[in-house]
Amino acid sequence: MREWIELQKKLYPDVLDVIRLRYRLLHHIQLMEPVGRRTLAENMKLAERTIRSEVNFLQSQGMVHVTTKGLLLTIEGRHVLEDMADYMKELAGVQVLENRLREKLKLDSVIVVPGDSDQHGWVKQEMGKSCVSYMQSVSDPGQTIAVTGGTTMAAVASQMTPYSGMEDSLFVPARGGLGERVEHQANTICVEMARKVMGNYRLLYVPDPISEESYQTIIEEPSVKEVLGIIRSSDIIVHGIGDAITMAERRKTPDDQLENIKHNHAVGEAFGYYFNQNGEVVHKVRTVGLQLEDLQTDRQVIAVAGGRSKADAIASYFRPGKSNVLITDEGAAKELIRDTSL
Repeated sequence: MREWIELQKKLYPDVLDVIRLRYRLLHHIQLMEPVGRRTLAENMKLAERTIRSEVNFLQSQGMVHVTTKGLLLTIEGRHVLEDMADYMKELAGVQVLENRLREKLKLDSVIVVPGDSDQHGWVKQEMGKSCVSYMQSVSDPGQTIAVTGGTTMAAVASQMTPYSGMEDSLFVPARGGLGERVEHQANTICVEMARKVMGNYRLLYVPDPISEESYQTIIEEPSVKEVLGIIRSSDIIVHGIGDAITMAERRKTPDDQLENIKHNHAVGEAFGYYFNQNGEVVHKVRTVGLQLEDLQTDRQVIAVAGGRSKADAIASYFRPGKSNVLITDEGAAKELIRDTSL
């Protein structure tokens, strides 16, 4: 395909620009539908007359449906997006990034979506969609899927769609999370995913983080102990990776602990563990749920994180090699490749 793309660049350079524009337009409509032309123009940073002209073309080709509520993709439009996805990734050089990252991080699979979620909110939704597709491709009926909380996991849940192989799946929160914003809690995300695929769920009602004394008491509760057993034996784990300081401040970490995290140069966080640039754990908060040692088994452990600003956090987490799949964006991937210390 690379040779064909290079040939097109030489013979029809303008056509490639048009293809990119119309693909982006279809992609934005899919993410935002129903959406008005003005809103579309603002999000894509294009003139309204350009949007109007391109929408008219796409409508004439049966890819877009214009309604009083806004623009909608037709079935034909969705098929075009799906069929062109690999071509557009090749055009953007994304597949090269995937291969290089997979080799550098020594992972089973790497998926990179175009764009930078630091700059465009829709990129996080695209990561969510890629994560859902990957989950569907590796899941079997009746499996248990553990998910963490956070904005990226909320994006994954928002892109969840019914899938014939997941009706009997059991969704569980990978850790407690009461105290965070409700829509970002693992329990909330767990329920949304289960409902969308008509699966089942079990919840874990414990705060995060908690004191050592509270932890020892809570884990002896029969209901908590039962759910923890299910979580630790889950077949698929889907989690995010956070920036260390951002996560510490979000958790309202005590000043002395926050100072310790900064002093030890923590850059990444996952499952309550804080990592420095060498991948060493420099701080840990007590949480009820999955621990790093629980990841050392033969199962699908999928990390979803993107944005150029999270490159150091992602690198720090993967140095110990706890997950085997990364779903990220172009912004983070390019920064990770640039880091020769990986």
